[in-house]
Amino acid sequence: MKPLNFAVIGCGMLARQAHLPNLQALAEARLHTCCDINEANLAACEAFGPQRISRDFREAIADPEVEALVVATTEAFRVPIIEAAAAARKPVYCEKPMADTLENAEAIRSAVETSGIPFCVGHNRRCSPAIERAREIFVSHLRSPQVAPWQFRREGWEEMEVGDPGAPVVAIRINDDWKSWKSVHLKSDLNRKVGLLLSEGTHFADLANWFLDDEPVDVVCTGTGVLNHAMIIRYANGGMATITMASTGSFGYPKELLEAIGHSGVVAVDHMLEVRTAGIAGAAPVERFPMLNDRHVQTGTQGGLHGWLEKKRRACEEAAEAGDPMRQFTAEPDKGHRRMLAEFIREIRGERDPVCPASAAIVATRTCLAAAKSYLEGRPVRLSEICVGA
Repeated sequence: MKPLNFAVIGCGMLARQAHLPNLQALAEARLHTCCDINEANLAACEAFGPQRISRDFREAIADPEVEALVVATTEAFRVPIIEAAAAARKPVYCEKPMADTLENAEAIRSAVETSGIPFCVGHNRRCSPAIERAREIFVSHLRSPQVAPWQFRREGWEEMEVGDPGAPVVAIRINDDWKSWKSVHLKSDLNRKVGLLLSEGTHFADLANWFLDDEPVDVVCTGTGVLNHAMIIRYANGGMATITMASTGSFGYPKELLEAIGHSGVVAVDHMLEVRTAGIAGAAPVERFPMLNDRHVQTGTQGGLHGWLEKKRRACEEAAEAGDPMRQFTAEPDKGHRRMLAEFIREIRGERDPVCPASAAIVATRTCLAAAKSYLEGRPVRLSEICVGA
């Protein structure tokens, strides 16, 4: 099949670091148009060789040569773009969070579901090879538990009343450095009060929802200021997720750790570099995954978490010596950006089910809005309280 012509609307840092190079690299895609209102952003896009440059999203969408869109504008300005794309029957890959309010998220869902266009929200962790593998192991274990033969069983355990011993729990820890944030991150009324609980938290709420494959019922959230938050999500079938977002950390340490626990088994994903298991009969104890853009191939050759830490230390030394903080970034984990675009193209072509539809993104949005409400009001909040007009 011939490559699909994409227009990228919103060509800021994320688009230039991920979407534009990914569209260049994918055989199934072709970068056709870069669209932005910022002249400096458009000038930077020239390096990616788009066929056209535009300052008007309606012009880009109306172009008959454009077959699909990547929308990476600020979340406060996505409704008119996606409504125009839906009216033109053109598929849309939309960066996360899908919108800045539930009202706008519902408007987007209405537009894409009414039109029937393929639509994907960029919760790219769903397409990270390490995370996808961890979920495969965990879901298989929950459906058909194969506990280790050495499991400890104290006398009398059969008589204990403990509820559902197979109830799954997902724990996600995020280590971030707030000094890397752009000032726009705290411009909205909500973000000034709760930081990135919505704009970044939707990544991890969606990840927890996807792992547990269940409907969240209620959320309780606590925190300190706009930087650090912890939320607990309870699910309809007895599962639970905890998400700890610490923004007072360091990029010298892995950003993300996910641990999934249930039916006497554990699956852990560390920084999307390795998957570890325990208590699951037949599962490999460790699987390691390739790193991207590794400048230090002779360092940390064992790979995985410890290999990455060695590479990171060397990169941080280089950054300090050169006085250039950007040199600290090397050997990054595969977060799934490129693969999600590739899978979305397969969705457009009818080769697979939706990757991350608007309906899933709405649930993640409502979960994080419930967390924000819980944090601000100091009480548990049911997701049923989070509705348009509430």
